[in-house]
Amino acid sequence: MKRAIVVGAACLVLLPGVFVGVPAYVENDLNRVLEAPLPPPSERAVALHQKLLVADLHADSLLWNRDLLGRASRGHADLPRLREGNVALQGLGLVTKTPRGQNIESNDDSTDNILLLSLVQLWPPRTWLSLKERALYQAAKLHDLAARSDGGLTIIRTGVELRAFLERRARDPSVVATFLGVEGAHALEGEVQNVDALFEAGVRMMSPAHFFDTDMGGSAHGVERGGLTGKGREMIRRMEARKMLVDLAHASHQAVDDVLAMATRPVLVSHTGVKGTCDNNRNLSDEHLRAIARTGGVVGVGLWETATCGTDARAVARAMRHVANVVGVQHVGLGTDFDGAVTTPFDVSGLVHVTDALLAEGFSDEEIAQIMGGNILRVLQEQLP
Repeated sequence: MKRAIVVGAACLVLLPGVFVGVPAYVENDLNRVLEAPLPPPSERAVALHQKLLVADLHADSLLWNRDLLGRASRGHADLPRLREGNVALQGLGLVTKTPRGQNIESNDDSTDNILLLSLVQLWPPRTWLSLKERALYQAAKLHDLAARSDGGLTIIRTGVELRAFLERRARDPSVVATFLGVEGAHALEGEVQNVDALFEAGVRMMSPAHFFDTDMGGSAHGVERGGLTGKGREMIRRMEARKMLVDLAHASHQAVDDVLAMATRPVLVSHTGVKGTCDNNRNLSDEHLRAIARTGGVVGVGLWETATCGTDARAVARAMRHVANVVGVQHVGLGTDFDGAVTTPFDVSGLVHVTDALLAEGFSDEEIAQIMGGNILRVLQEQLP
């Protein structure tokens, strides 16, 4: 992540209030919202947005030391703000390791920001040296949140649970559902059988790599940026057998090719941009968009500048338009990366601005309903166990 995490760890021995102050400082530094005032959304957008079933494939909110049941003054997402943004389903990523000075060009695995963050946030000792335990700890945090939410927050693990939730949501728009993904198969600690432990914890989506190459596959931001390894291919087969969804976010170009060559089920990209509007090695080519669409998958377009080469909702809508033009609107989704150490134009309560930008881009109400949640909900209902 950034210098703030290193500073926070050093403060452990210096400040008695470090365990309260440093996590808040770190998150304020990393999860920013642009301060420029936004024009109010159009009346048409507000009316349409309230009718939508909004689904977002990716946020990293479980990483941070906040009670997500209460409205926070920092970060991007929590239950009150999800409700304000009319979000029905929020995908939550489990982050287990990131490199110091992370960037989209080249990173190795020799440093570990999340160890430092786990210390200042008082995570249990079992998480300090185990990436799998970090994932399981964050998953347990979500289960605790759901148990304490008095039914306001629910975890989706099966297609049956999702359909039941949607029936409930039709009666009570205040309820919110979540599902779990893992950012990078380094959380498996080199053991493919650990897919089963993550599945039992509720994880239903995982990517081969995050910001560095792993023993399962290459990262777009790694050193070698190779394809799937033998273990990686075994991981994909095991995930498909458990009806877990493969996520290609952050995967190297070769790893994307390798996954798509062997996939027998729809493949997702939980949070990304596209080269057609923002050309960098983090984002997807038109060729990869077409291959993902052939699996029946969905591409979640993000809100941060590296994804869209812009700092407003219009840039997001332009990227979504590009995906729709290349492969069809049925393959476009939302993948905000809220709370993912990114700066966004608004927090989750402001997602109506994306709806407004999609209207300005010329999408119909029906197409916007697909993009803002319908496509993701369709794939999950069809593919979850």
